[in-house]
Amino acid sequence: MRQPRIVLPPDEMPRQWYNLAADLPAAPPLGPDGKPVDPAALTAIFPESIVEQEVSPERWIDIPEEVLEILLRWRPTPLRRAFALERYLGTPARIYYKDESVSPAGSHKPNTAVPQAWYNKQAGVERLTTETGAGQWGSALSFACSQVGLGCKVYMVRISYEQKPFRKAMMEVWGGTCVPSPSPETAAGRAILEQDPDSPGSLGIAISEAVESAVADTTGTTKYSLGSVLNHVLLHQTVIGLEAKKQLALAGEGAPDVVIGCAGGGSNFAGLANPFIADRMAGGEIEILPVEPEACPTLTRAPYVYDHGDVAGMTPLLAMHSLGHTFVPPTIHAGGLRYHGMAPLVSAAVKEGLATPRAYGQLECYEAAVTFARTEGIICAPETSHAIAAAMDEAVRAKEEGREKVILFSFSGHGLLDLAGYEAFFAGELHNYPLPEEVLARSLAVLEGLPRP
Repeated sequence: MRQPRIVLPPDEMPRQWYNLAADLPAAPPLGPDGKPVDPAALTAIFPESIVEQEVSPERWIDIPEEVLEILLRWRPTPLRRAFALERYLGTPARIYYKDESVSPAGSHKPNTAVPQAWYNKQAGVERLTTETGAGQWGSALSFACSQVGLGCKVYMVRISYEQKPFRKAMMEVWGGTCVPSPSPETAAGRAILEQDPDSPGSLGIAISEAVESAVADTTGTTKYSLGSVLNHVLLHQTVIGLEAKKQLALAGEGAPDVVIGCAGGGSNFAGLANPFIADRMAGGEIEILPVEPEACPTLTRAPYVYDHGDVAGMTPLLAMHSLGHTFVPPTIHAGGLRYHGMAPLVSAAVKEGLATPRAYGQLECYEAAVTFARTEGIICAPETSHAIAAAMDEAVRAKEEGREKVILFSFSGHGLLDLAGYEAFFAGELHNYPLPEEVLARSLAVLEGLPRP
């Protein structure tokens, strides 16, 4: 019998994270003066242990035993072979997907939420603030904080708050507090609401609110936590790719020909891809594809620049592909992919030609998601559908070329709380939205005068 599920025993879970920054150094963050940021300045919002990981030059970083104990509740996650999808497509390609939907929060996000919560607890922090787009990260951090005994406050992009009410309920079950952003609670939120009382919000706005909320606590017992973009977040996610390597070997496969992940801020993509980017840098012939929405084309149409990670400019300047920190994205259903910037490490990989980005419209992504559900049986998150669409295209291309190919993609989360999007798709209420050139030009204008990498 063919084995559709490759499972590692618990003692095969990685005991170290892989740090791509050791092999692909990115341009340093800059402060308001245009000079590299002193890492000590970051301790205003992060504990020292997290700051050390953010700037670490070490290739391998140990995972604390207490963190492993929590991660082992669902890790290692399964690697699945998509036999039914292969038959449907009539492809000679072998399609594998790393199933991160089995975590308590239903996505890859707890891989970094747990260590971030644990490190903060060890530093004497009492509560964390954060932002969330589709609600996956807010749910994951609420879960992680409940496990280590921290409070958690989440600023959720308003359009997603309205589209996905059960994400808020998940956060509350785990003890988190969820606020729609922009909110009247912060100066950043009030400024946006004065300009546009009906603002749908953005991750850049929500980040400003969460950072402001953390800094406003002069007792030092509140810190900020980020679910994507920064080096330490991508570091924690590499358990995905490290496990996948072992599982492909168990399946009798060598290196994959293609590695695919959806990309918003970069965490799930990098979690799978970074260990394979290291192989490519060592001479491996692996095609690596970050996939994003055409409505928010950060990697495919935005320049590689220095920009802020938030609307209010409270964060350091990061070297990344960016649509401009004031960009307010269209209200597509893939809320987790609506960020104006991309992780510096992912941006550096694209700049160096180690990864080739693609952009898809939401209709073709939903079509791919429905096909996947009707063959493999799993309903994916709207974000994940971008990776599925690209994997299906690669499988069809293999059929046209008459060549076998091993395709690996990240199944970053399930869509059981995203069914309103599927309903809208079936009702014909969704549309593609290639970002208009004039909108892009207006958004990029905010970058004038900022330094270039």
